[in-house]
Amino acid sequence: MDSAFRSGAREGMRAFLPISVGLVPWAIVTGIAMRSIGLSELESMGMSLLVFAATAQLGTLPLIASGAPLWLIFLTGLVLNLRFVIFSAAIAPAFHDHSLARRLASSYLLTDGVFAAVSEKLRSSDDPQWRWGCYLVPSLYGWALWQVCALVGVLGAGAVPQDWSLEFMATIALMIMLVPMVRTRPMLLAALVGGLGTVLLRGMPLRLGLFVAIALGIAAGFAAEHWQERRAAR
Repeated sequence: MDSAFRSGAREGMRAFLPISVGLVPWAIVTGIAMRSIGLSELESMGMSLLVFAATAQLGTLPLIASGAPLWLIFLTGLVLNLRFVIFSAAIAPAFHDHSLARRLASSYLLTDGVFAAVSEKLRSSDDPQWRWGCYLVPSLYGWALWQVCALVGVLGAGAVPQDWSLEFMATIALMIMLVPMVRTRPMLLAALVGGLGTVLLRGMPLRLGLFVAIALGIAAGFAAEHWQERRAAR
């Protein structure tokens, strides 16, 4: 680890630490939720390690509990993680000089919080080692923090009364990480359209309203960005 890597790591951690606080309740609630649908401790932690995507985990748990078909569970997780395609495309130039194996490993570690904290920093630096440290260290910290807190939820699930509704903690944690990302009008419009669509279409069968709302939000964001770029080019 050279000085550029360490400097980037320090900068990435300074940006990510305040956001990472939101991971603690979210991971604990996710751990409790996995146990509440009947998954064993081993199955719960296996899902946490394999999926490592809180939204997909929480979104597919009700389907798993209800015995939904595998294709629907897979499709739900895929749609809920579509945003990472956009995130990856946004930071891809920062990794163009790294090996394929490193880029694949980096994709596993990508989270909403890390993207919100360091994406602009990655695009503004010309030093590949600085960029690597700025991304890798907070990503590994976020991964470790999530797994530890998820384990706390998994092991402590039996001590939490079943009539306690803790889902709101996950929602608050998600909002903590979402707000810093909504910095432009296209992103704000995408969030508003997607959120409003989810509420209005919640009555659709098989949770299809969620898929439609996500598609509407993405389409609105792309349309707003295209219109903004055309307006700036005039």
